[in-house]
This record gives sequence, structure tokens and C-alpha cells, in this order.
Amino acid sequence: MGSVSAQDGAEAGASAKTGSEYLLLDKSLQFRITDAVNSLYNFDFATAERGFRVMGLEHPDHPLPDFLLGLSTWWKIAVDLENKKHDAVFIGQMDKAIAKAEKMYKKNPENKEAAFFLSGAYGFQGRLYSERKSWTKATFAGKSAMKYLNLSKGDDELNPELLLGDALFNYFSVWIPENYPLLKPVLAFFPKGDKKLGLKQLEDVAQNAFYARIEAQYFLFRLYASEEKQPYKALEITDYLHSKYPNNPYFHRSHARHLYAVGRMVEANETSLEILKRIDESWTGYESNSGRYAAFYIAQYNDRIGNKKEAKKYYLKTLSYGEESESQESGYYLYSLIALGKMANEEKDKKKAKDYFNKVKKYAKRKHPAHKEARDYIKKNKL
Repeated sequence: MGSVSAQDGAEAGASAKTGSEYLLLDKSLQFRITDAVNSLYNFDFATAERGFRVMGLEHPDHPLPDFLLGLSTWWKIAVDLENKKHDAVFIGQMDKAIAKAEKMYKKNPENKEAAFFLSGAYGFQGRLYSERKSWTKATFAGKSAMKYLNLSKGDDELNPELLLGDALFNYFSVWIPENYPLLKPVLAFFPKGDKKLGLKQLEDVAQNAFYARIEAQYFLFRLYASEEKQPYKALEITDYLHSKYPNNPYFHRSHARHLYAVGRMVEANETSLEILKRIDESWTGYESNSGRYAAFYIAQYNDRIGNKKEAKKYYLKTLSYGEESESQESGYYLYSLIALGKMANEEKDKKKAKDYFNKVKKYAKRKHPAHKEARDYIKKNKL
């Protein structure tokens, strides 16, 4: 799997531009900001943002510095989507990128780089608005993103940076109608996508892009794990990302999750213990959401090896982290309640067991498998 590296810049040295008018393709700039981009993904935001601000002084009218500052803020949001404290800053940074890209675009409607930034900035805003269930704003941002995505196509020189948008469009323009029929009208005026091609394009970006590489890998491992049912491919990417960016809590917990998913329980346990240690030590971005994942994997490991005392301890930690992050409807929280309910019943404490199972019924939707399991267990064991 490729990485953000100075390889291309090193080959070019600190040479002049590639001859293109596009800042995205300036190899000497890529060489100079490699450390800043890597710092972003390693959650050293101070170093990353210092580098992007210096770039902003050098290129005050270009959207790239504001876009990268917005990307830095996005990763502060992504690790804990329930926390809204960075929302306004993020929207403002992407608005600045949009304003500068619009000036470039009005000056020259053939400028594919301007269309790229308009598509990307609106796309990121749409992602946040959809997370916040601001559907009108999300729809507007999504339409704008796809409009400019269409306008940014057809420039081979800008690939593979531009290909990320193409890839996501091709995949999700098929996936969205399949999974969210109510959003079909948003896509009605755009060409039909191709999921298989979209996946191939994502793999291309993940190997060959500079700015878009890690974002493509982020989408790839999520798609491999869920939609494509290829957990070992997902694990391969998260293994790389965690080793490359060991201080990124999202990649760290994703690596633990995929170790767990393929049954590598000893490694999942070790990785999860490190996550909880970092939460206790207040590392940047390590918080209750990551703790909920990690505590559950540790509990499951101990449950499987018959260490009920440790399993119980970490199931209770899962509940504590779940309540802190207000994630009581999550599977980890619900299945921890079920496990604790069964333990209480085995210990002949039927009242406590019933309390745990009633909590499952309280937080789980009726169609959720955990709700059915709780109902069946209560009935079978006469709780």
C-alpha cells in the first residue's frame, strides 16, 4: 500500500514546477509539505497547521492551504463524530477554500483544479451536514459537489488527485439508491455510476495520489470491511495506516477492530490495551469513543479464554465509555449488557440479570438482534 512520501519530490529535488499551472501538481511544494501532511494524519495538528499556514502566506489566493487546514479540522471531528466543538471552524475553513476556488473558476471556467477544490470542499461540508442530519444543507452541498465533480473530469494530468471524486461518485451513486431510496432524486440528473470501477479507482488513488492517498485508503478499508465483505483487505490497509501513523486514534481503533473481525484475538487484545492506556494518559484524540471499542475487544478476549472476572471488568468499562460518548444504541454497548446479564444470571442474581436485559430492550430498536436476544433470554430463563 502506498504512503504519503517525499519520493516524488526527492526525484524532482527542489526543482521548479512541473510546468503545469496547477499548484496541486507542484512537486517541489509536495516535497516541502510532506512532513506537514504526515503530521496531520499522525494527529500532530500543531505541526501540520503551521506548515499549511506558511503555504497560505506563499499562496494567499489559492484554496489549497485553506482546504488542508479544513482537512486537519475534519480529522479532529472524525475521531469523535458526536462532538460538535470543531464544526464552525471546519465549515469556515471550507467556505474560505470555496470562495478562493470560485474566484479561480470565474476567471477561467476551464480550470479543472478550481473545480476540484469546489467539489472537494462542498463534498466535505456535505459529509458533516449529513452526520448532523442537516438534510437540506447536506443536499445542497452534495449537489454542488457533484456539479463541480462533473466539471473537473477529463484532465489526465490532474489524475490521480481528481480520481478520488470520480471513484467515490462511481461507487456511491450506485450504493446510495440501493441503501437510501429517499435520496434517489439528488442523483437523478447525474450519470449512473459503476461500483466496480469506483473500487478500482479508489485503489489507484490509494497507490498513486499525494494529497488524496490517505483519504482513499480510509474509504477503501471501510468499504472492504462492510460493503465488500473482504475483512483481510481491510486489515491489510489498517495495519499499514496504524504503522505509518501510530498516533492516529481512528486508525489505531480501526486496526484493533479488524484484528478482532478476523479472529486475531490476542493481537486485538494487546492493541486495545494500548488504546486504553493512551486514553488514561490523555493522548490527543484518544477518548471515550475509542475506549468503547477497545474495552469491548478486551472483554471478548477474556470471555473467550474463560477469565470471567477480567471480562466482566471490561464489559463494565464498555458501558462506562458508551455512556460517556452517549452511544447506548451501539452494538458494543448492547452486547456488553447481554454478556453482563448472562453473567449475573449464572451468579444467581436474577434481579441484576433482568435489569441488564431490560436495558437492552430500552436502548435497542425492536428489530435489532440484541433486542430479540434479550426478549428470548428473559423468557427462557424466567427473569
